[in-house]
Amino acid sequence: MFMALLFAALLAGGGIGRVSAAVEPGVTVAPGTLVGAATEPTVISSSPSNRATNVPTSTNTSDNVVTGTAVTATFSQLMDPETVNSSSFTVTETNGNDVPGTVVMNDANTVATFTPTSSALKPNTSYTATVTTAAKSAAGVAMAIPIEWTFTTNAVEFTGQTPVPLGTAARFAILTKTGITDVFPSAINGDVGASPITGAAIHLKCSEIKTGTVYTVNAAGPLPCRVIDPSLLTKAVGDMETAYTNAAGRKHPNFINLGAGNIGGLTLVPGLYKWTTGVSIPTSATLSGGANAVWIFQIAGPLTQANATRVILKGGARAKNAFWQTSGAVAIGTTAQFEGVILAKTKIAVKTGASANGRLLSQTAVSLEQNAVTRP
Repeated sequence: MFMALLFAALLAGGGIGRVSAAVEPGVTVAPGTLVGAATEPTVISSSPSNRATNVPTSTNTSDNVVTGTAVTATFSQLMDPETVNSSSFTVTETNGNDVPGTVVMNDANTVATFTPTSSALKPNTSYTATVTTAAKSAAGVAMAIPIEWTFTTNAVEFTGQTPVPLGTAARFAILTKTGITDVFPSAINGDVGASPITGAAIHLKCSEIKTGTVYTVNAAGPLPCRVIDPSLLTKAVGDMETAYTNAAGRKHPNFINLGAGNIGGLTLVPGLYKWTTGVSIPTSATLSGGANAVWIFQIAGPLTQANATRVILKGGARAKNAFWQTSGAVAIGTTAQFEGVILAKTKIAVKTGASANGRLLSQTAVSLEQNAVTRP
């Protein structure tokens, strides 16, 4: 009892009347009180977080469906899904206008998602999300007080992106269909595979595999780190191709032909970028955004990074959430530092001494020259 009350006290937050306001990074609420053997449920985090600004007006999901940006509430315990619905979980504009939408609980009945009916929220508009006391736990205990939080959308219509689903390809640092050449020594952290080409086309040595496994379709390739698993590789290559199609098929780009294909020196915010040409990085470029921010780059031609340049991550941005879908060849220059997941239709060439914090997923070949490749 003492520990439960102590934990509740630590969660206590300021309220307005009978409504507890959310604070960063999610939602902090007044403590629940014990009701028999059950504790009153509450909201413990939200997305967007309270007082978030520049929230995208819409989101492009992993299955390429554009909807108004969804709002989620994570509860402190299992909830009764019949009581968490569009009546008990609402989103309104600050002028009081209701936002039509649907509410769905996750399989664990701990997270509720409100998805607007419209394809986009209004730009430069403040919204308030509220979960009322009609929401009950799986044990039938109602929330003690309603919980609300606010957020403001971007000043212009802006479609946010969800990560490209990689499936089983996500386990690989390097995955190709026609093989890997290498100038010794390289350092690979993550699994390596090639299919349908035989293992003989993987020219790495086991000493270069710092963490991970080399997967082959047959009894060829480096030993003793080689594992024969053609089924896994067939699935992974299929997932790699599906991921490429998914990234290429994303709609409503936020930026088209930015910099005429030259992104050197630019700071790139999260979003969907589309070029009808190739892209060059002649000087270092920066991806600036939070830990959950997503960048998708659709490149109709080659991607070329100059020698000794860097792709810089800023503000908590993560390499695993930057997807470079390229129709042409990829070249990472000598001693350059690259960040992100490359989904290449053709060859990925990593030049001498360059490093990549990401994944090299090629539908043809990958060439290495004394490189460091680390799966994020």
